[in-house]
Amino acid sequence: MDFQSVRFITSAPSINHCPEESLPEFCFAGRSNVGKSSLINRLTNKKRLARTSNTPGKTQQMNYYKIGDLCFFVDLPGFGFAKVPQKERDRWGKDIQEYLLKRKTLKLIFHLVDSRHQPTKLDEDFFYWMGSNEKPFTVLLTKSDKISVNKLNSSISYTKKLLNEMNIEVPVLACSAESGAGISDVQSLISDFITI
Repeated sequence: MDFQSVRFITSAPSINHCPEESLPEFCFAGRSNVGKSSLINRLTNKKRLARTSNTPGKTQQMNYYKIGDLCFFVDLPGFGFAKVPQKERDRWGKDIQEYLLKRKTLKLIFHLVDSRHQPTKLDEDFFYWMGSNEKPFTVLLTKSDKISVNKLNSSISYTKKLLNEMNIEVPVLACSAESGAGISDVQSLISDFITI
């Protein structure tokens, strides 16, 4: 599968502005500044496709990227420390929830968590919400190049244990947008879900 044949399609403020439901969609969710845009850039081998920033909350709409004629990547607004008014954050939450619940072409949710830290209460709540709503998702532990192998293995084990306690069984993969570690695993998972 050629992930490099990609182009930006649109920024959708709500589900009503999303493209017509046609191709499988893979969305990237997680806290602000966890590396969603950087990961999309690495998966597609395009350095400036998705806008990245050190300022949390840069992505404020659902950004659609079309991968050939095979699927869409959807970069969701981050939750957490975005420097925007609470009212705006509440609206994002409502719009994202509606997208996750109602979008028929959504194949898989990638929930990104910084591997250097344990999942936060927001992350845990999102795990539980996706599990309760029977949404297919995978946890991606990002920035894996920033910590030792031992610490990374501990992070993977902790996250799996946390999910197991919620009676949720989903893949937990480590990856790095900077080094490229684990990127091929994520690409393979996407390819598998497209053929389902």
